[in-house]
Amino acid sequence: MTTTTPSTVDAVTLRELIAAGRAPRLLDVRTPGEFEAAHVPGAYNVPLDLLKEHREELRNHLDEDVVLICRSGARATQAEQALATVGLPNLKVLDGGMLAWQAANAPVNQGRPRWDLERQVRLVAGSIVLASVVASVFVPGLKWVAGFVGAGLTFAAVSNTCAMGMLLSKLPYNRGASCDLDSVVGQLSDPGRRS
Repeated sequence: MTTTTPSTVDAVTLRELIAAGRAPRLLDVRTPGEFEAAHVPGAYNVPLDLLKEHREELRNHLDEDVVLICRSGARATQAEQALATVGLPNLKVLDGGMLAWQAANAPVNQGRPRWDLERQVRLVAGSIVLASVVASVFVPGLKWVAGFVGAGLTFAAVSNTCAMGMLLSKLPYNRGASCDLDSVVGQLSDPGRRS
């Protein structure tokens, strides 16, 4: 498996492009919950799982320059790889993601605060490990649950994917009203519906 380093744009450059009226199409691939909490003004929310599943359909609505955004850049890089497989040119990843955007004091549309998906994964994984280690005092076999979670986290780091994160992203807490393909395509087709 060969992976290429995605083309990136830093927060300062992206901010200058937006201010100059040359804003690329901004796709935020975080969960709708994360997007609703804070996002770059003018960005469209296209959750990573939806983007991967429907990249062919989305490609027809993305013919200009596209900048992909997530919390830190990891999910945006996965989105870039998925869209590159359908021949979409002019893809860039916001280097450092929303963390870098906010660190640059760039404008942000704020909503109700929510935990980032990565923080939720740390909470769930840590809780499972802690509970299984404590419970293994009474049921020794439960220590293997902690080992299984550790192996999953190791695989997540090596493969730059996270099964637990994908599962948590499907919880109602992380979903918003606009998570289906039709609403995303409707927003992409009608520039007046930007966030």
